Amino acid sequence: MTTNTQNTQNTQKTQSGNGGRASAGARTILVTSATGKTGRRVAERLAARGVTVRHGSRTGATPFDWEAPETWGPALRGADAAYVADYPDLAAPGAVEVMRTFGRLAVENGVRRLTVLSGRGEPEAVVAEGALREAAGGVEMTVVRASFFAQNFSEGLLAEGVAEGMLVFPAGDTLEPFVDVDDLADVIVETLTADGHAGRVHEVTGPRPVSFAEVAAEISRVSGRPVVYEAMPAAEYAGLLTDFGLPAPEAEWLAALFATLLDGHNASATDGVKRVLGREPRSFAAFAAEAWGGPTT
Repeated sequence: MTTNTQNTQNTQKTQSGNGGRASAGARTILVTSATGKTGRRVAERLAARGVTVRHGSRTGATPFDWEAPETWGPALRGADAAYVADYPDLAAPGAVEVMRTFGRLAVENGVRRLTVLSGRGEPEAVVAEGALREAAGGVEMTVVRASFFAQNFSEGLLAEGVAEGMLVFPAGDTLEPFVDVDDLADVIVETLTADGHAGRVHEVTGPRPVSFAEVAAEISRVSGRPVVYEAMPAAEYAGLLTDFGLPAPEAEWLAALFATLLDGHNASATDGVKRVLGREPRSFAAFAAEAWGGPTT
């Protein structure tokens, strides 16, 4: 699940054939949703490689708003490549038309390379990927499908509940190979700056599946504060989101998406991070140790 909503991490060069240098075809890159969990990290890493980065956001130097199509063309104009992180998710209602329009504008403005963030195991997201690919025909395009973010527990959707000692989610006892967003950002940057990824789909996950109960136990262990996991039916979770102020249609869609993603069909790890970066992904335990101040494991 790639829903976009602060941890400053070290920017690393990945182990790649280009030695961390930007390719000649990616001199200026638009990063959409540049203040989000992935966009912020991608922008930092690109800048560290000497790339000219356009930070696309509602309030940034490059105005960009997924709900305001009139901002897309100006943000794309003159960019060599773009990181496409749709908000709130590529599986959301309306995403197909959004991707179709964005792809057409990318072509019109001379963009040569796109990397799109997608969700692993999301059929609706695959349709939106296809709409972008068709509209941006002739543009090099890479799809990065990610598993559920580890950082959702520390700086996103679930962070407030975790801080209060309660992890409530409609996941049952399903396993999920949570991906560290720093690993994900490294993969995205590699696809934007190195050759050989055009037309490919990379599925990225953590090294092994764990349950939400294990997540709560690990956070408890490294933080020294008890965190309890409570499984909740999707319909009840939608009501909880509504109580916190989310509009009912959005809450129902989000709860249904979580229930679909966490029905067991994603309960396996991939070697996507290693294939792209040449190293193993970071485990949830290692992420938790850094995020909550426990010992490195």
